[in-house]
Amino acid sequence: MSDHRKHLVDAGLERAAEALGDITAPVMAEFYRRHPEARASFRHHSPLDPAKLEAEMVGNTLYYVMIWHENRWEAGFAIDQSVPHHRVALDVPPDWFRGMIEALLDVVEPAAAPAPGEEQEAWQDLREGLTGLVERNRFV
Repeated sequence: MSDHRKHLVDAGLERAAEALGDITAPVMAEFYRRHPEARASFRHHSPLDPAKLEAEMVGNTLYYVMIWHENRWEAGFAIDQSVPHHRVALDVPPDWFRGMIEALLDVVEPAAAPAPGEEQEAWQDLREGLTGLVERNRFV
C-alpha cells in the first residue's frame, strides 16, 4: 500500500512542479500569512540571508513529503529531533513546524490535483502523518 501511495503522491508532486515551478515563494507567503511573527525569527537566525534559510526549510519540508510513504521512520526521526531542538535552542514553536507543513501542502496539493479516492486518501494520510509527528513532539 505504501508503494502505491508513494506513486500517487509522486505523480501529484510532478504535476504541481510543472504548474508551480519553485514553490519557495508561495509557501513562505502562505506560512507568513498564518504566522507573521515567524518572519523576525528567520531574520534573526539568518541575518545575512533569510531567503536561504526559508528555502532550506521549504526544501526540508518537501523532502519529508516526498519520503513519507516510502520511509516514515526517517521523516519521524528527523522531526522527532528537530521539533524539540528548535523549541528549546532556537525558540521556534511547534506551531511553526506544523504551519510550514500545512502551508506547503496547501500550496502544492491543489496544483497536484489529486483525484478523488485513493489519491486524495494518500495526500490526507501524508498530511495527518506529518502534522501528527509535530504534535507528538509538542511537549517533549
